[in-house]
Amino acid sequence: MKDKLRIGAIGGGYWGPNLIRNFIEMPEAELVAVADLDEGRLNHLKTRFPQIQITTQNYKEFFEMDLDGVVIATPPNTHFPIAADCMNHKLSVLVEKPLTLNSEDARNLISIAAQNNVVLMVGHTFEYNPAVRQLKNMIDSGELGDIYYIDAVRASLGLFQTKANVLWDLAPHDISILRYLLGTEPYKVNVHSAACVQEGIHDVAYAAFRFPNNVMAHIRMSWLDPSKTRKITVVGSKKMVIYDDVENLEKIRIYDKGVKAIRHTDTFGEFSFAYHYGDVVIPHLQMQEPLRVQCSHFLECIREGKTPQTDGYNGLSVVNILEAAQKSLEQDGDGVAISNMIAQAPGTNGKVSTD
Repeated sequence: MKDKLRIGAIGGGYWGPNLIRNFIEMPEAELVAVADLDEGRLNHLKTRFPQIQITTQNYKEFFEMDLDGVVIATPPNTHFPIAADCMNHKLSVLVEKPLTLNSEDARNLISIAAQNNVVLMVGHTFEYNPAVRQLKNMIDSGELGDIYYIDAVRASLGLFQTKANVLWDLAPHDISILRYLLGTEPYKVNVHSAACVQEGIHDVAYAAFRFPNNVMAHIRMSWLDPSKTRKITVVGSKKMVIYDDVENLEKIRIYDKGVKAIRHTDTFGEFSFAYHYGDVVIPHLQMQEPLRVQCSHFLECIREGKTPQTDGYNGLSVVNILEAAQKSLEQDGDGVAISNMIAQAPGTNGKVSTD
């Protein structure tokens, strides 16, 4: 195996430079080339990273560069054809969210990855965030008790899109977080939304999900908010937690608070409530840039033949949920059942075994 895995980047716009920087800074990788249709963007990247090759012609030049993998940060409608083409040329791919714009294309990418024995990974970056991982550990350990509900807010002023609504732009982050935290899939969704600035492009949305064990989750997403908010509140029967991604240092606050309904003994059927107020704990987190953790995991999966944490099935599930949410949006908030995903069979994604 090579000392350094050779990586190409397709897309140098909004998010592409962050991926490019990470792979350039990683000693186990060599960012060889960047492809983008915008010559101005490429020239800017060449000035910043003079060691890279650039091309405005076609990413297909990558197929002659002896690469090991590519990262794709292009508009979502291009994810499927580009990823399929790269994997059919034996390149592992890391695709930004959402994996595709429909579940059929996502399933096809999973099949293509298996057929070509390459890694398919989706950029659900928050699953690699140390604060989110800490939150999951607290849920899994039972520290928070039974989970009652989760509330998420992802809002700011912009970036407005013209070809996708706020649901497909922002919800993939929090849907992937909810699935990761709860370890299960939602079975129903209701979405209420509005197109405030551009006709037909919904820029504000409220999505409510139902999960097993009577857990409710809610996402508020907006391109039209006065302040940037990236916050998740988890309420359990024992404790409550707020994760604030905008906060620089104190990203997690654990509230030792709760309430219990206690039946009166005097009159049958009456209840009183016992409130518990304890300390607020801010745990120390060993923070790493989540995108760096994600990129390192991609390289590890290529090198060691591992299935990524955010593999093709992870991306397919998020797309499947988004499709149901979009249907609810179009039906003015009607509840839409989310179909169960087919269980992942061993060795059907990532580097499959050739034994």
